[in-house]
Amino acid sequence: MPIATVDPSTGETLKTYEALGSEEIERRLATADATFAAYRTTSVGDRAILLERAADLLESDQDEIAGLMTREMGKPVTQARAEAAKCVKAMRWYAGRAESLLADEHPAATDVEDSGGRAARVVYRPLGVVLAVMPWNFPLWQVVRFAAPALMAGNVGLLKHASNVPQTALYLEDLFRRAGFPEGCFQTLLVGSGAVEGVLRDRRVAAATLTGSEPAGRAVASVAGDEIKKTVLELGGSDPFLVLPSADVPRAAETAVTARVQNNGQSCIAAKRFIVHRDVYEEFGKLFTAGMRALRVGDPRDEATHVGPLSSERGRSDLEELVDDAVQQGAEVLCGGRRPEELERGWYYEPTVLAGVTSQMRIHREEAFGPVATLYRVADLDEAVLLANDTQFGLSSNVWTRDEGDVTRCVRDLQAGGVYVNGMTASHPAFPFGGVKRSGYGRELSGHGIHEFCNITTVWHGA
Repeated sequence: MPIATVDPSTGETLKTYEALGSEEIERRLATADATFAAYRTTSVGDRAILLERAADLLESDQDEIAGLMTREMGKPVTQARAEAAKCVKAMRWYAGRAESLLADEHPAATDVEDSGGRAARVVYRPLGVVLAVMPWNFPLWQVVRFAAPALMAGNVGLLKHASNVPQTALYLEDLFRRAGFPEGCFQTLLVGSGAVEGVLRDRRVAAATLTGSEPAGRAVASVAGDEIKKTVLELGGSDPFLVLPSADVPRAAETAVTARVQNNGQSCIAAKRFIVHRDVYEEFGKLFTAGMRALRVGDPRDEATHVGPLSSERGRSDLEELVDDAVQQGAEVLCGGRRPEELERGWYYEPTVLAGVTSQMRIHREEAFGPVATLYRVADLDEAVLLANDTQFGLSSNVWTRDEGDVTRCVRDLQAGGVYVNGMTASHPAFPFGGVKRSGYGRELSGHGIHEFCNITTVWHGA
């Protein structure tokens, strides 16, 4: 895949880049390694000042970077501005809390005495150079939610971003430079996926984090395992959205629309499978389908647009194949199911709801990365939980109910990294984020996220 900005609303190539050669990759690795040797000794307070400056700069650049993201990957501009604002919030959250999150921990005095020591503590030390392999769908947020905690912990970062968002990748490198971070603290590597293994195997790279597809995660995990290097993986998702008899059905249906089509439906944590109890199925299905049908599809630069184009022609073709397979096997199209006839250019696809989906259909097993929802009718909570877990993924889940017994059961039995009750899944800097099964491992955000790339060190003093 060429490293290029291609406007998904028109298919026009706007700018292309040459991949870095081996000499430049080596120079950047050496710079990162040398920078870490000094940066790791800086105080958390000094790092916080730099991160606050980066937040201020990003806040000032909000309109500019929003427009850039929209041009590169088709995100509606209103959502792009919101993404930039979310990054500012996360930077400030970590700048304000990292000192307490990284503070030494002191085991109970009785445990220290029992160990035969006079004192002990747990210290969080940075690992070193961390390689971040990041996706295009949230080109700013995915990077910042790694970079903010990693830099505050004293690590340095190398970013291998998706090849269709090179300008956003370069903007991020420049942002941290302008904020005053030392040269080499955060560098962008404009390289193809084939160069990742060599970088990850380099002795100067201590760890890696990847957000992306299952095959990409498997490849990085395999290399990292061979090198015995720490990894955090956030992979695909096919999140269930359970609507149970006591739910506020109109509010659930309204939220379901947003949960499915955020970022043009191209989100790992988007609700994708809508599992509805038979007592409220008809009401929910009618309201949800009407909401999806009412969405405005069009130019992502238009403030009134709800759903823009998919990021690539291949992405749209893959989505069409899933829908066509389901329809051929008997699924009912309640709305959408086609390209908008009025939009001749660009990679658009109508918001779609499919009913009558069965386990034999590909869309039941695979992740639909676009504005397509599958609707299921179930007889009871047992069947709802069984269906929700009938997937290789386990990123997050959504449950709509007023019954605390339902909540307790879902928290106990849903195989996912999150259970969001009467709301939609959304990442927030204060809460750990990540999945189970083939959705990956490790956690981003919160204190758990900053500790992922720390050497958690026991310091023990004899009596």
